[in-house]
Amino acid sequence: MECDWSILLICPPITGLRYLQKMHDSKPRMVPEQRKRHTSPRPVTDWALLNKQASALLSTSRDLIANAANLSALLFQELEEVNWVGFYFLQNRRLVLGPFQGLPACTEIPLGSGVCGTAAAERKVQRIADVHAFEGHIACDANSESEIVLPLETRDTVIGVLDLDSPVLDRFGAQDEAGLRDIVVTWLASID
Repeated sequence: MECDWSILLICPPITGLRYLQKMHDSKPRMVPEQRKRHTSPRPVTDWALLNKQASALLSTSRDLIANAANLSALLFQELEEVNWVGFYFLQNRRLVLGPFQGLPACTEIPLGSGVCGTAAAERKVQRIADVHAFEGHIACDANSESEIVLPLETRDTVIGVLDLDSPVLDRFGAQDEAGLRDIVVTWLASID
């Protein structure tokens, strides 16, 4: 079913959001035996090339928001089997939604809650093969099956997280984690 996005241009924002929720809720839900698992190797990403692309893209600005927006767009465009990529920034012990690509998302996540809040609180990458098995998972997109969240630390302080979701179980492997760690370092070096 195609979504008529023009409704968002003519309706008050809350009506447009209700329309999006209605469209989202009307999607057929997968029962566990229908959930897509990798039957072949994970997608192969040339992380060195992607990091060079990110570095070039982020070299024209030192602005945190602009570079987060461009990096989330680049990752969303270049990575296979990903349905959401974005940033959350820490403010008053809550992660607040930043630039992202994908369906509308949760605007605030308490520190320590869900995959994102856990990554920020523990200062550890969270690579989750099956989000439905993660106690306390916060489902912003019902189609997400796996997730990886990397804490963003500068000067020994967590400033937020980079979050990637996939509609495929066990989408993110060790190579993806290593590549994304390098991309986070590149992004952190690009901001003031």
